[in-house]
Amino acid sequence: MVKIMHAALKEIYDKVVARDPDQPEFHQAVEEVLDCLGPAIDAHPEYIPIVEALCEPERAVQFRVPWYDDSGELHVNRGFRIQFNGAIGPYKGGLRFHPTVNLSILKFLAFEQIFKNSLTGLPMGGGKGGSDFNPKGKSDAEVMRFCQSFMMELWRHIGHDTDVPAGDIGVGGREIGYLFGMYKKLQNEFTAGVLTGKGMSYGGSLIRPEATGYGLVYFVREMLATKGTDFNGKTVSISGSGNVAQFACQKVTELGGKVVTMSDSRGFVHDPAGIDADKLAWIMELKNVRRGRISEYAEHHDGVIFTESQPEPSTNGMWSIKVDVALPCATQNEINQEEAAALVANGVMAVGEGANMPTTPEGLAVFQEANVMFAPGKASNAGGVATSGLEMAQNSARLNWGRKKVDKKLSEIMVNIHKTAYDTAEKYGRPGDYVFGANIAGFLKVAEAMNAQGVL
Repeated sequence: MVKIMHAALKEIYDKVVARDPDQPEFHQAVEEVLDCLGPAIDAHPEYIPIVEALCEPERAVQFRVPWYDDSGELHVNRGFRIQFNGAIGPYKGGLRFHPTVNLSILKFLAFEQIFKNSLTGLPMGGGKGGSDFNPKGKSDAEVMRFCQSFMMELWRHIGHDTDVPAGDIGVGGREIGYLFGMYKKLQNEFTAGVLTGKGMSYGGSLIRPEATGYGLVYFVREMLATKGTDFNGKTVSISGSGNVAQFACQKVTELGGKVVTMSDSRGFVHDPAGIDADKLAWIMELKNVRRGRISEYAEHHDGVIFTESQPEPSTNGMWSIKVDVALPCATQNEINQEEAAALVANGVMAVGEGANMPTTPEGLAVFQEANVMFAPGKASNAGGVATSGLEMAQNSARLNWGRKKVDKKLSEIMVNIHKTAYDTAEKYGRPGDYVFGANIAGFLKVAEAMNAQGVL
């Protein structure tokens, strides 16, 4: 299916590329959204100027982060916070600490976050931030000093009703704790709602660590239900072995599916017998406690094959394994055209994005041409930020909800996101196209709010 972008939207997209020619990840995110908005713009031509405003962040902050390592040597990293759109609530989005972090990647993530947060139904705008700091190989003391230095600038730009960061790649419970401690000291008040992903002892929420992975599986569960089936007896491939991948694996297994792959930056493991609860517990200890490599899983379990990662994506990799459902949970652009074709050739029936934009546009086109059910990350991985919103609600009420209550609310939110994307796709003439439905539904809510407020 060949798509032709709406003429008015193409003009806006060309301006975005001309203004920031060196930001390919951001261009890709904008193009994917604008590709879908033609029918919405035809129905609401008054929103054309709003689209142009929506493609420019309200504020982009860049700052230096000096810190000392354990030997007393000074290092200087870059810190960023992109406050992209606050029309429906305070800016909300994670912090990423990774050597690849740059303005293009953070703008793409923050732009995606606008629509993701809109789809949750919760009052949250879109933002993202982070640093090119790499926490891998650093001591706890070095990570603490970096986080404290990072917050010494960030604190003046955030607040529980202004901008509420959370974790992302490289920013887990340890980093959130150090960041929160410095914010509390600088602000001289205990404002639990300024960061989410906190520890339970100081305002965190149950289910928050599990939320993105669980939410992904809940969304794909709803998608499978439209075809009269479920996870029971399905073979599933998962990429990554971090937080999202781990809890997606756990929930798939609970629902009767068999996960046969996980990966990290060094390569992937294929376990034909399935990664059951005991094996997953072993992986969690490996990755979360020992910070080891997934290759060790193959060394300790019979019948498991480890394959080293290639310099470039290759169909010799994990996506050439025959599965019913694929859940990419690692990073952006990990499934290209050839890999998507390999999955289709092996009969995959559903793909759910657990990472942000893990499928290239060419890969997406392959899935759509083959009528594979496809869940875009802005819909299917919204469970994390949804539960962050629930954490904010608990902080505002000075309460902690029980595990079952939070999980129930998370499931309800993901069911509603699925219904919204599904119904919107049908309404605007592309039934079953979740990318189309999610983009239009997320956009219309934000556009209405921006229009009502005078596009400030």
